[in-house]
Amino acid sequence: MDAPTLKPAHEIARANPVRFPNESAAHRQARNALLAEEIELRRHIERVAELRRALPAGGEVNGRYRFVSQQGEVSLADLFSDKDTLVIYSYMFGPKRATPCPMCTSFISTWESKIPDVEQRTAFVFMARSPIDRLVAAKNARGWSRIRVVSDTEGDYTRDYVSREDADVPAYNVFTRRDGTIRHFWASEMYASSADPGQDPRGAPDLDPLWTLLDTTPHGRGKDWYPKLSYT
Repeated sequence: MDAPTLKPAHEIARANPVRFPNESAAHRQARNALLAEEIELRRHIERVAELRRALPAGGEVNGRYRFVSQQGEVSLADLFSDKDTLVIYSYMFGPKRATPCPMCTSFISTWESKIPDVEQRTAFVFMARSPIDRLVAAKNARGWSRIRVVSDTEGDYTRDYVSREDADVPAYNVFTRRDGTIRHFWASEMYASSADPGQDPRGAPDLDPLWTLLDTTPHGRGKDWYPKLSYT
């Protein structure tokens, strides 16, 4: 079936009925021009999502990875539970790190309350290189009750899918399981080398609602502010 012909974004924006008290004509003109760009952005995000879903089959997972969960030793297949898709977020909390990365912690906190919704569609685990007892203690200290933490104590998975040098860096990987075969589906690959000049490395779309929210404000996300583990 042919894709539907979309009305030009500037026509949709021009017909926008929204008006706010005391706004100037200049503001409304600029706002409608911005609205057209926002419509185009939404459409581009959907095009990118369609391309992602249409990716050819990824590489078959041959490694016999073993992890430690709160229930004991598990395999990659075990992490799928009853789902055919698995998301693994590897966060920065290696054995040499005294506390978890504040950025990763902020990231995980935004997902904590959404886990029951996410797990209707896909399995989701959070993995780090520290022993499971450290991960559980940090999880409890943050009040996280929904997320599943898993320790990659041996580091084989981390070296294959996060960092060949076993560096303490974050990663987001998606795996599928079809007819008993596990394959790598997609990973965020927008690292520092892909950032534009003067820009912090970030993915697209940005998976962290914190930054998406700040992007709607006059000051934006800024260039010298980052989340902390606690505020005074």
